[in-house]
Amino acid sequence: MKFTIYQETRIGKRANNEDRLAHCYSRDALLTVVADGMGGHYYGEVAAQIAVQTLTEAFKREFKPRIRDPFMFLQKGMLNAHRGILDFAGKHHLQDSPRTTCVACIVQNNVAYWAHSGDSRLYLLRNGKVLAQTKDHSRVRLLVDQGVITEDEVLSHPDRNKIYGCLGGQQTPEVTFSHKVTLEAGDVLVLCTDGAWSGLPGDILAIALKTADLLRAVPLLLGQAEARGGPTADNLSMIAVRWQDTYSDGSSGGSSVISTRTMPRDTVTTKMDEFGRNPQSRTELTEAEIERAIEEIRSTIQKYK
Repeated sequence: MKFTIYQETRIGKRANNEDRLAHCYSRDALLTVVADGMGGHYYGEVAAQIAVQTLTEAFKREFKPRIRDPFMFLQKGMLNAHRGILDFAGKHHLQDSPRTTCVACIVQNNVAYWAHSGDSRLYLLRNGKVLAQTKDHSRVRLLVDQGVITEDEVLSHPDRNKIYGCLGGQQTPEVTFSHKVTLEAGDVLVLCTDGAWSGLPGDILAIALKTADLLRAVPLLLGQAEARGGPTADNLSMIAVRWQDTYSDGSSGGSSVISTRTMPRDTVTTKMDEFGRNPQSRTELTEAEIERAIEEIRSTIQKYK
């Protein structure tokens, strides 16, 4: 595989950052995952951390060096994360379980598979246009589909933040899966939270990322989204992947391109910030409380592995 990847999260104008994101890859498979937590105190952050860590830990266990059934992997990972969040809520005697959105994608054999719950999005961009986009599990999306409101009215609608799909709620989460999509050299996959996409229409993303260096373009785009969010800008997170592999393997790349050709079959490279360790994730927790939360997250994930 050959690809360029960049991920970044920002706190926006909020008191703390409840977004979490991660990616990991073996010689023949790539996983990307983004989650947007919801809950009082630090519990939304924990829910999002459980989601991304459950999926990345499962990837480390199950790649051989590919995932046998990507859709089953995504479904099982999200449901295990959902159960883990409920366990955490029960252990802390929380009256209302924390929740998190989640969008995740696996790429292997030049084919992308993705799934989502909530309103964190995935875009597939090709030749400066949006080829595919996830459909939010939200009240305003239902209203758009019913013809009650227009796309232009979504961002100003009072119910914009009301979602009906997430991990950690009292109901089994609604998870929507893509079709298998064969990628072409130059395709860009973007996974992001609503703090990012609400200020960046898909056509702007497609044009901005058509040929630009992701390491420069993504920070600029997040800056634009944060500015458009104004004094109440939400947390913003984005992972962008430019695929450079083809069946003929004839593409070329620069110094920022990751090539997995020489990776040993039994290794995985992961980029994920541990709970409480990202400088963009402000927290009022003490070091002891952070360590205790990290251990609780680890034990929760171990239970459902």
